[in-house]
Amino acid sequence: MRFLEAIKLALSSLRAHKLRSFLTLLGVIFGVMTVVAVAAVIEGFFRYVDRAVTADLGTNTVILDKYGIITSFEDFINATRRNKDLTLDDVAYLRERMTLAQHIGAQGSSSAEIRSAASKMTNVNVRGVSAAMINIDTTQPEFGRYISEGDDERRRYAALIGSEIADKIFNRRDVIGREIKIDGLPFEVIGVAKEQGSFFGQSRDDFVMIPLSAYQKIWGLRQSLTISVKAYDNTNLQDVQDQIRMLMRARHRLGYNDRDTFGLVTADAINKFVQALFGIIAAVALGVTSISLIVGGIVIMNIMLVTVTERTREIGIRKSLGARRRDILMQFLVESTTLSLVGGFIGLGIAYGVSELLVKFTPIPAELPVWAAVVAIAVSSGVGLIFGIYPAWKAAKLDPIVALRAE
Repeated sequence: MRFLEAIKLALSSLRAHKLRSFLTLLGVIFGVMTVVAVAAVIEGFFRYVDRAVTADLGTNTVILDKYGIITSFEDFINATRRNKDLTLDDVAYLRERMTLAQHIGAQGSSSAEIRSAASKMTNVNVRGVSAAMINIDTTQPEFGRYISEGDDERRRYAALIGSEIADKIFNRRDVIGREIKIDGLPFEVIGVAKEQGSFFGQSRDDFVMIPLSAYQKIWGLRQSLTISVKAYDNTNLQDVQDQIRMLMRARHRLGYNDRDTFGLVTADAINKFVQALFGIIAAVALGVTSISLIVGGIVIMNIMLVTVTERTREIGIRKSLGARRRDILMQFLVESTTLSLVGGFIGLGIAYGVSELLVKFTPIPAELPVWAAVVAIAVSSGVGLIFGIYPAWKAAKLDPIVALRAE
């Protein structure tokens, strides 16, 4: 029996028993839909984090801070006790000695109350930034300008505010020259940043940037800074990290076996950490949802066994007319595989629709990867093939004389 003929027979059998075929398909449809939808959410989460982290840190930037990537409370306590605060002297030290850095900037962070004449916001993130951060920071002004060297040198009370701050306390964004008060101190608005959106429902536009010198004047010099090092284009970021590590270990006078007393962070390191942290959860989630595919396969096997029983006389006639065992085997294998494959395509379409609805109406990121679609179709056809083997084998080994006597 030719393969195309077997497919035609399988499709005609499905059309002949529409309701039964549909009910059989439900197991595979829900199995594929669930697995693909979960895969879409997982893939969307990883891509979303990758884009957000890259947008915040930049692709060619290394962050030097007191802690690095903290994975436990114990690590945090140890880093707090052992690691040294980073200061402007460290920034100057790196600027003098680094050969792979194009720009080096620094910033500090705190929270404060922001007030205008008509409104106020509490617990707003206030960042003190050096002028060099304009060449490193992914946050750029939509109106006005960034913090300048003159602002930093004069400790000027100037502020670049996020778009959400402008919307909430001024009800508009073109507010250059207006005054805001940060913890009661007057600052002139010199710029409004471009809107950056949210990260898992948390706004990335509710911040205020001020000159680092003014920030340290208000919040003191004892707070550890975060130093951003932007490498030259096409520079290996690992080489940049190695150079920073070598210089800072020399500055902190660490021995060969001593642990670093500072932390290094890159966008790639954060993404790898997130993937390692959630990778096991993702694998378990996909494994649990895949059980529904097995259930769908069992339903297909059950229906195919019923089909073999119903079509025993047909099998006898085919064998008496010259059909070989392998022809009967192929006929029922193709039928079970086609049944499962149709369910796979329907489930894939529903999963695509679900992922689109999630993106449109919820903050949950979902992106249907090509590999998930290919695997879903391959697995669904594989389920039909595997669970159709026993019914097909049972049909193929029927004795034609016994089969012809069947009613």
